[in-house]
Amino acid sequence: MFPAAGSSPPDQEPLLEDAVGSGYSLQKPRDRWHGAYLIFFLLGIGSLLPWNFFITAKHYWRYKLQNCSDEPSPAGQAASDLRDYFESYISIASTIPSVLCLIGNFLVVNKVAASVRILSSLFVMLAVFLVITVLVKVDTSTWTTPFFTLTVGCVAVVSSASTVFSSSIFGLSSCFPMRNLQALLSGQAMGGTISAVASVIDLAAAADVTDSALAYFLTADIFIVLCIVVYLLLPRLEYSRYYLSSQKESPSVVTVPPDSSVEDQAEPGGTVSSSFLTRSAGIPPLRPILQKTALLGFCLFYVFFISIIIFPSLSSNIESVSKSSGSPWSTKYFTPLTCFLLYNFADWCGRQVTAWIQVPGPKSKLLPALVLLRTIFLPLFILSNYQPRAHIHTMLFNRDIYPVLFTALLGLSNGYLGTLVMVYGPKIVPKELAEAAGVVMSFYLVLGLALGSACAVFVVHLV
Repeated sequence: MFPAAGSSPPDQEPLLEDAVGSGYSLQKPRDRWHGAYLIFFLLGIGSLLPWNFFITAKHYWRYKLQNCSDEPSPAGQAASDLRDYFESYISIASTIPSVLCLIGNFLVVNKVAASVRILSSLFVMLAVFLVITVLVKVDTSTWTTPFFTLTVGCVAVVSSASTVFSSSIFGLSSCFPMRNLQALLSGQAMGGTISAVASVIDLAAAADVTDSALAYFLTADIFIVLCIVVYLLLPRLEYSRYYLSSQKESPSVVTVPPDSSVEDQAEPGGTVSSSFLTRSAGIPPLRPILQKTALLGFCLFYVFFISIIIFPSLSSNIESVSKSSGSPWSTKYFTPLTCFLLYNFADWCGRQVTAWIQVPGPKSKLLPALVLLRTIFLPLFILSNYQPRAHIHTMLFNRDIYPVLFTALLGLSNGYLGTLVMVYGPKIVPKELAEAAGVVMSFYLVLGLALGSACAVFVVHLV
């Protein structure tokens, strides 16, 4: 974190280094067998696994919303809307409560222990997913609309708990070296890849859609239990105890005078002058965090704003141009493979690359330029073979290779740029503000998802 003379410019300096102050760096323990890294990676998988299992089970949801039939029923326009715009509805149901939960999590970040917030949110997710698993084998053909309402309610509760868990574990990981933070973010993308692979395997192996979904959701239940177990193991590692104790030894909250600036108090990765610090159990100082993270926050917001408009609302409704041939590829596997699996794998690859390459830097003008450039993906997906389309009938990209290429680039750019911004945020503020800054960065992310979800409904109906 402290560049040598003649090193690269400040906006290109790699940040995946030990962020703990020099006072703790003399006798720091090693992460034996990469235990903490693997735990954060697994927790990252679990943080977004519920959401990913919801959206990748597209075949199951369509089956349930078609009165437990593989063929659409003539149930009228309302039922058709439930099927065709299901992804948009659950996007709204998941992101709007998440914003409120993030605000609440920020307010209690210094009042409720991270372990309480993390474990309680995991148990809530497990309880709701058990309900969803039980409903798989329940015949809902006579109460499709109430089932839809119940499902949306479950999405809202799971997403709220997942948001508290994600922001809390992200804030906790900000107290560790940045390789652990990168592991957490990489694990989030791997969670999407795992859910997509599980979906394809279930689709291929199970003759009955409910058998496939049962195995699918049971996998999610087991993984949430695994997250609970590995989180309980984290404080038992000497490596983890070292960084958690160093956090406790420094003030857990900083109170910044109104006329002061964080830039005057500390360099990234450094410590803040003790004259500005007081122990407090109140709300973390928001203004200095916003001042330091404003540009990065906008970049993070816009990355996920564009991504959620396209994935999965637009991308999952792009069909193979050879669907009329009736081949398994074009009818059964095209969407699971080219939309969900490809996007999540590309997203994971983009996040993993940040372990070795961290350019552009947090102050580079190229970073927001690349983020804004992703807007071009919107017309690219709209002009592919999106179905059904009611208003925009032009289709420029009439070969299957185009949506495959667009999805790969969308996932790679989302993973790489989103991870860079996320890991930069808590490291450009004093370490005493790192956990609160992590929650603020999570707020930018969820705000992007919330507004993007609302826009996705508009875009889908516009097409």
